[in-house]
Amino acid sequence: MPATLPVGDPVPADGALPARVLAGLGGRASAPLGLYVHIPFCSVRCGYCDFNTYTAEDLGPGASRESYPETLIRELEFAADLLARSGAPERPLRTIFFGGGTPTLLPAESLARILERARSLLGVAPGAEVTTEANPDTVDEATAATLAEAGFTRVSLGMQSAVPKVLRTLDRTHDPANVTRAVDAVRSQGLQVSLDLIYGTPGETLEDWRTSLETAVAMDPDHVSAYSLIVEEGTAMAAKVRRGELPDVDPDDHADKYLLTDELLSAAGHQWYEVSNFSRDESTRSQHNLNYWRDSDWWGAGPGAHSHLGGLRWWNVKHPAAYAQRLHQGITPGHGRELLDDDAQALEHLMLRLRIAEGLDVAEHEALPGARRLDDGVLRALVHEGLAQEGPLNPDERSPRGRVVLTLQGRLLADAVTRRLSG
Repeated sequence: MPATLPVGDPVPADGALPARVLAGLGGRASAPLGLYVHIPFCSVRCGYCDFNTYTAEDLGPGASRESYPETLIRELEFAADLLARSGAPERPLRTIFFGGGTPTLLPAESLARILERARSLLGVAPGAEVTTEANPDTVDEATAATLAEAGFTRVSLGMQSAVPKVLRTLDRTHDPANVTRAVDAVRSQGLQVSLDLIYGTPGETLEDWRTSLETAVAMDPDHVSAYSLIVEEGTAMAAKVRRGELPDVDPDDHADKYLLTDELLSAAGHQWYEVSNFSRDESTRSQHNLNYWRDSDWWGAGPGAHSHLGGLRWWNVKHPAAYAQRLHQGITPGHGRELLDDDAQALEHLMLRLRIAEGLDVAEHEALPGARRLDDGVLRALVHEGLAQEGPLNPDERSPRGRVVLTLQGRLLADAVTRRLSG
C-alpha cells in the first residue's frame, strides 16, 4: 500500500456507491469478500519502505496506539452501515488480513478486539482465513496464544533476510535469531507460519540470498513470500542510491535470485501459486492475496487503505489524524475513488490472472465486456518461446486457447507477456 495516494473522483460524505455498482451487488452475492485492516505504526522507518507508516506512538486525537483500535472500529461500523444501506447481500468475510506497519506493535488483545467487532458487524464465514503480519521481535508464545484464541489462523513474519549486513542495509532492526523463536511460538499455538523475504538489496550477493532461502526452508514454514526489492522514489534508500552511497538494483541480479528462489523452494516442497508466493500445498496459500489476484471484493480499513467493490476502487485519507477526524464526524474516511470501465477491468483481469499458477482461462477472459479476442499468433509465439505453456481445460483441448500458464521464464517477464497479449 504505497504512501502516495492516486488521483480520483471525490467520495461522497456518506460513502454512497455509484448506481452501476449498486445494480451489480446482487450478482456478486457468492463472490468472496475480504477485509484488510491497516495498522500504521512501526518502531523504525525502514529505508526501503514507502508504505503509509509512522514511528510516533501518538499521531493526534483518535490516532494514538491506545485509541487507534476504537477509531478503526468506527470504520467497520461505517462499512456495515453503508453495505446495509446499499442493499448489499449478506457476505460474511472469508479472509481478514492485518497489515501495516507492524500490527503486533499493538497489544494482541487490541487486535483480538478489532477482529471480534469485525465478526459482529460484518460476519465471518466458517473456516475463514485470518492473518496478521508481525515483526519477529514482537511475537512470543503469549502473543500467539491470544491471537489463536481470538480466531487468527496465520502469522506472516517479516524475516526479509538472514544476513546481518543485508538487514542493516534495509534498516531492519530485528534480531535474526528471533525469527526462529517467533516461528516456534506461532506454531506452538497451531497457527500457520508464513515468512516474508526480500531479494535484490544493494550489496546482497547470490550466496547471501541462498543463505536466507536455506535458513527459511530450515524453519519449515507453511508459506513463503519472496519479493524483489523496488527502490521507490521518496524513500531514504532512493536518496542513497541517487547519491551513489548504494548501487542501484540490477534486473539481471533479480532474475538470478528469482531462479534460485524457485529452485530451492521447489526442492523443499513449496510450489509457486503466484509469481512471488510459494506454499506447501493448496491449503496453505494466502487466500486473502488470492482474492486480490482474482479481482474479488475487499474493504480496506485504516488510513490510506484501498478498497474494491464491483469495479469501484476507493482509498482513505492518508494521515491517521485526518482519518480519525472524519470518522469521529460520522463521514467517510474515503479520499478518492474511480469506477473502472469495461476496458480497464478486462486489462486487469488479463494481468492478474497471468500472475497466478491457475493461469488465464482464455474463453472466460474473452467473454468479459471490454475484452478483445486474444491473437492466436501471439498465443502460439508465447508457447514457442517458452514463456507460456498450454494448460488445457480438458484432455481433448490441446491449444493455448484453453488456458495460458506462465513458465518459469515467463514469470520473469510477466509484464512483457501481459503487454503482448493486450496489444
